Amino acid sequence: MTERYYLTNETAVQYIKMAEGYDGKELIEKLKSYLSAGSTVLELGSGPGTDLEVLSQYYHVTGSDFSQQFLDILVEKNVSNELLILDAITLKTDKIFDCIYSNKVLQHLTNDELFQSIKNQLHILDDGGSVCHSFWAGDDCYEMKGALHNYHTLVELESWFSPYFEIQLLEFYDEMEKDDSILLIGKKLKN
Repeated sequence: MTERYYLTNETAVQYIKMAEGYDGKELIEKLKSYLSAGSTVLELGSGPGTDLEVLSQYYHVTGSDFSQQFLDILVEKNVSNELLILDAITLKTDKIFDCIYSNKVLQHLTNDELFQSIKNQLHILDDGGSVCHSFWAGDDCYEMKGALHNYHTLVELESWFSPYFEIQLLEFYDEMEKDDSILLIGKKLKN
């Protein structure tokens, strides 16, 4: 469902205007406590590149999005990062990363798609690699303008990630309202 929304230039520009003033600086500051500077990071859903820019101050970042429109916008901005057209579920790439990062991107997946994504993230993470993902907190699930918005609870996220990742941080944070968001940082478990 999300694909219909972000695939046109008009909807990409709408999203950029809506997201203006929001970034993941707070999340990235927390990530820095768990991930060494200079590590390789794949950002899922780079969109307008706001977090890509911040991440790139500390890490070697590959940006990605399933929307060619967003990647074209990043190229127009002269972003020097490598950019991949990438689906957050299948994650079809031969590259291996130290960390996978997303800021409110995996919320666009159904629960089944999120399970698939978690398992596929394991295949493109180095041994001991990390994930850093943010989600909207709650139990809402709705479609708006063709985009799915699937909220999650701490209990759900812990149960879905903990079989594959040592949960290093799982906490609420405030984006628009108190405790409206969740940050999860985990380290890939050894086989």
